[in-house]
Amino acid sequence: MAIPDLTALEKSIIQQSINERWRKGGIVAEEVEVELRLFKGDREVTACPALYWEHDGCTFLVAKTGENRYRSQFFYSAKEQFSTGIEEYTDLGDCVLFLLRLQADHESERKKNFPTA
Repeated sequence: MAIPDLTALEKSIIQQSINERWRKGGIVAEEVEVELRLFKGDREVTACPALYWEHDGCTFLVAKTGENRYRSQFFYSAKEQFSTGIEEYTDLGDCVLFLLRLQADHESERKKNFPTA
């Protein structure tokens, strides 16, 4: 099954959310392709278009998994990966917003628990 590419509007929604979160700017999401198992029982992976960006040691990913279907996650390393807990979104704005909010909350907790010297 071929997943449709991200549209200009979808890319714009993601980039606008990034710009609102980090007002200083300079963070530009890059187009990538990721391989995902679309359903729990899948043995094969499916190539999915995605946007990827990094900020302050954290990597973010928003993937399109079908027409009006999206997944997101952020991670610091292979052992430290997080999602919003929602398997798939049908609203891209919600997908990105919840991802950024969860990561901001997580980052706040990390700084409380592991303050830098």
